[in-house]
Amino acid sequence: MSHFWKPTFTYLQYAQICARTVRNSLKEEARVVAVRRDEQGLKFAKWEAGKQGDLKNTVGNRTVA
Repeated sequence: MSHFWKPTFTYLQYAQICARTVRNSLKEEARVVAVRRDEQGLKFAKWEAGKQGDLKNTVGNRTVA
């Protein structure tokens, strides 16, 4: 099976395609939960003079303070 997808894309891309397919095949209620779980966030803080600034969360492309 791996010989099929290896020349086309990486294993990570293959796994993402499989996960997206499974999420799209779920019923509406379960799909909403799965899509929400799929969102990833990042927390970051700006450091100045050795001190940590405010911690900010990012969700997708928008920043939430």
